[in-house]
Parts: sequence; structure tokens; C-alpha cells
Amino acid sequence: MLDTIFGLPVHPLIVHATTVVVPAAAVTVLLSAVWPRFRRWAAWMPLALSVLAVVLTPLSTESGESLERHVEHSDLIETHSQLAEGLLPWVIGLAVAAALLFVVARRERGAVPTVAPSASAADPTDETPARTSLVPRWLLVAGAVVGLVAALGTTVQVVRIGHSGAQAAWSDSVSQTPAPAGGDDGN
Repeated sequence: MLDTIFGLPVHPLIVHATTVVVPAAAVTVLLSAVWPRFRRWAAWMPLALSVLAVVLTPLSTESGESLERHVEHSDLIETHSQLAEGLLPWVIGLAVAAALLFVVARRERGAVPTVAPSASAADPTDETPARTSLVPRWLLVAGAVVGLVAALGTTVQVVRIGHSGAQAAWSDSVSQTPAPAGGDDGN
């Protein structure tokens, strides 16, 4: 795998894309799972973001392993690496949920509008539109449950990975005591 781009390690570059795409995928899948109007509006967006997350996750992991060979070993880097390896199953679950919810959304959009009988039979103009659902209930429930679990699990895992990565990158670089007021001249 390519280790550097223009002299910079590839890992931080890919990770920044991953840390944007994976949470965006989780949010869109979560909204699709609980909000039918968003699900129909978003159409393929949660699925596309989830598939992109599935592609970016192994690239982030591989580039991190490559970078790990060029830095001093530490327990913080080891923890970060182990946490990162646990993200792929979550984003795969997110993609599965997105696929189920995409099928639900397509069927919802293709549902046949019908006219429900009004409460007042005397007034034929008072008709309330209803939708005849072509979506099996189990498909909607499965998509929603898998979507909720995968979105929450993915989000928690990304936060844990990001926090451990920040600790590994910055633990020796940032002082725990604030700099004196007035800058370096001592005034």
C-alpha cells in the first residue's frame, strides 16, 4: 500500500475521510430507520455512505498498520490499533441495514395511493389519502432494528477509536499545565 502522499503519511489523510463518512453514514441510517419521510427522501444516500464507509475502513486500518511500522511502539498505539480492527463488522452491519432500509424506501415510494373512506359519508369531497403498503412489516422492523444497533455501535466505536488515536498522537506533545500568560518573554 502507498505509505505517503507528498511526503505525508497516508493514514491521517484517509482517517480524516473515514471520520467524516462513517458518522455521516450512521446518522443517515439512524434517521432512515426511525423517520419514514427522511427514508423516502434520502433514497440511496444512506446506502452509498455506508458502502463508502465499508471501503474506507480497511484502507484506514491498512494505512495505520503501515504507519505503525514507522513510529515507536507504545501501548497507546497498540490500543488504538486493536480498537480500529473492531470497526469493520460495525460498518458492514450499517451497510446491511442501509440496504434493507433502501428496499423499504423503494417499496414505500412505489406504494399505491388509495382513497380511504371519509368519516362523513354524506360529504364525498372529504376524502383522506392513504397509502397501501407494499412493505412487509418484518422487513421494516429488521431494517430499523439493525439500523439502530449498527448506527449506535458504529458511533461508539468511532469515538473510542478517535479518542485512542488522539491520545496516541498527542500524549507526549501536549503539556498538562497551561502556558504562562504573557508569552515567552516572561512578562
